[in-house]
Amino acid sequence: MSVDVALVVHDGREDAAALADETEANLTRRGVSVARIGLEALEADHGAAHFDELKPSLCVSLGGDGTFLRSARFAHDCGTPILGVNFGRVGYLLDLPPAELDDVIVETLAGRASIERRAGLAITLTEADQSRSFFAVNELSVEKTVPGHVVRLTSSIDGELFLTYSADGVLLSTPAGSTAYNLSAGGPVLAPHLDAFVMTPVAPHLVIDRSVVLGGEQEVTLEVIGDRPAVCVVDGVSVATVAVGTHVRARRHERWLEVVALTDRGVGRRLRESLRQGHE
Repeated sequence: MSVDVALVVHDGREDAAALADETEANLTRRGVSVARIGLEALEADHGAAHFDELKPSLCVSLGGDGTFLRSARFAHDCGTPILGVNFGRVGYLLDLPPAELDDVIVETLAGRASIERRAGLAITLTEADQSRSFFAVNELSVEKTVPGHVVRLTSSIDGELFLTYSADGVLLSTPAGSTAYNLSAGGPVLAPHLDAFVMTPVAPHLVIDRSVVLGGEQEVTLEVIGDRPAVCVVDGVSVATVAVGTHVRARRHERWLEVVALTDRGVGRRLRESLRQGHE
């Protein structure tokens, strides 16, 4: 079974559900095949397999930034472009007003839309002889677990020891995620098309507090040392407890995330709108 469009809908948002109803009806009348998937169902154990069976030509995320980030993992795994819809706020990820959705979907399926490549992070968590893999659209962070205490982490770049941090955590951000957690931690904003990522310490103690911008081909390794474990957080979701001696490795994923973009919105405008959110 294959469909033209997979609508991934945030289950708890009435505005997203209403737009999904309208969009599905409009596209069906125009001869476009549509599959509608609730976000909770997509994230169930069978979600990835179900998405792969549909083989959609386009994934459309209807919700907020969190819905986009979670949907993007499945779209990326299947090599499917993703389109995010803005509900009430001008987001850096979700740059399409709902009223324009039908026409943009049709234009995208016809090959007339602008598709941007976004770098994501390939993450490997290795403990003893076991490894787990994750994909991040925005960022990876390795953070403390005990309030009032720091976590100790050694960092290496391409296998060469860099710095040892005593901090609330260390985060690795993609260009797309550089205006999120990375920015609030004092990191730099990266243009979204760059083949790069940035390492930023969070509230470091008695160590260099500057960020390091790295090329996409480079690899960063973080190892938990000392006597306290850490937690591994991917795109805002805690995915694992990181024991002392565990290594977390990250580099740019070999497959880029494809995102439908609006051609009348350049980097300057999108960055300005995204940064403005914090002052509203």
